[in-house]
Amino acid sequence: MSKKKPLVVVTRKLPAVVETRMRELFDAKLNIDDKPMSPAALVEAVKTADVLVPTVTDKIDAAIIAQAGDQLRLIANFGNGVDNIDVASAVQRGITVTNTPGVLTDDTADMTIALILAVARRIAEGARVIPDDDWAGWSPTWMLGRRITGKRLGIVGMGRIGQAVAKRAAAFGLSIHYHNRRRVDPRIEEKLDATYWDSLDQMLARMDIVSVNCPHTPATYHLLSARRLKLMKPDAILVNTARGEVVDETALARMLEAGELAGAGLDVFESEPAVNPRLLKLARQHKVVVLPHMGSATHEGRADMGEKVIVNIKTFMDGHKPPDRVLPSML
Repeated sequence: MSKKKPLVVVTRKLPAVVETRMRELFDAKLNIDDKPMSPAALVEAVKTADVLVPTVTDKIDAAIIAQAGDQLRLIANFGNGVDNIDVASAVQRGITVTNTPGVLTDDTADMTIALILAVARRIAEGARVIPDDDWAGWSPTWMLGRRITGKRLGIVGMGRIGQAVAKRAAAFGLSIHYHNRRRVDPRIEEKLDATYWDSLDQMLARMDIVSVNCPHTPATYHLLSARRLKLMKPDAILVNTARGEVVDETALARMLEAGELAGAGLDVFESEPAVNPRLLKLARQHKVVVLPHMGSATHEGRADMGEKVIVNIKTFMDGHKPPDRVLPSML
């Protein structure tokens, strides 16, 4: 008699290749419509599932976890971060939490560099000129941006993605600086020719470009606060491809409106999918470039994420420690 397959509830539509594999291996309940689950639907899911596969848009908080059935043993997040999950509450209930680290590094780093170029060289603004029939021809003083070669790049968070950004930025002639809660291995610093700043405040005050690449945790909420943003130079730009909650959006909008920063490139927002109306107005004025959280949106990246989710589920169900287990002490 064959062993009963675990019931795996997936909260959003995933790439077809991933869903097909999940159906083969598990009793998979898929979200065909790809509409975000309501809190009530999430509660129903945790009451019935053996494994829950949420995404960054699903808030699996303590209240939802408290209503989980005894059979829920694993939350396999389809995403690199786990700020959408109350990991401590899950672990307290004996529920293992996993994520999908590493597979989005190159895609997110590519988008970070793309946003740096888009803001500095006014690419998004320029891309609208011809379609809007607003081009009168070349002019020596029109659409002037900023050269990035020779500028200082300050990376906030020197993990996998931060290091990948540094590697790419060096090819553009940027001087690499970074702040991290722990200094990286000297060999990595040497390889990247990166300067470490123990003080985030001091680094921010001296950078031409600041890239946010740290995870969202209680310690990094509004890490770039109003006070810290004011330390940045008026001709500096800020790029965020990490999490919206790391930056005080209201303070950032205020500074951009006042001309106290040269520009910003944002792929993430504090209250996604809602975007601060002031940022939207600034985007229409070409003072900020905003993207719809697409830093990791590649066919290859999403498929790799799904494969990691499957490996974590399969390993766990086979009685072994999943490779991407997340513990509260790691956050």
